Amino acid sequence: MTIRAVRTRTSSAAHGFTLVEVLVALVVMSVGMLGIAALYLEGLRAGRTAVYRTTAVNLAADMADRIRANLPAGNAYAGTGPGTDESCVNGGADCTPVQLADDDWFSWSSQIEAQLPQGANAEILVNAAPAPVYTITLQWPEIGQTEAASYSLRLQP
Repeated sequence: MTIRAVRTRTSSAAHGFTLVEVLVALVVMSVGMLGIAALYLEGLRAGRTAVYRTTAVNLAADMADRIRANLPAGNAYAGTGPGTDESCVNGGADCTPVQLADDDWFSWSSQIEAQLPQGANAEILVNAAPAPVYTITLQWPEIGQTEAASYSLRLQP
């Protein structure tokens, strides 16, 4: 059995071709990694928006429950707050329905300030005829958007 040595002939044009392949692969991988990073950032933004929207839904439902519990206050809930601390809830004070509405606004405004981004605001519109209809609206700034995000809840107690 004889073993022959196989000689390969390389031309001078083939030298450095592997380096070009490596550089092209690096560019392709870099573009792919940038795409993954962009998708990750978009996912974080969408998650943040979802958290704020869920918080707004919960805050609006909270105020709706407060209104239902204090129906005699009527138009006292209308406006933009922030209300005053009347110490009606868990306090020793006997409050009128209007004072309780003012206290509800104060508590609710504090929750909005703590749970939504800075610059968030709330408004309650009351349409009293023929039956009272409350429209609770929350707005908050979203990064990367020119207009504020908002959530509205319409309540007919």
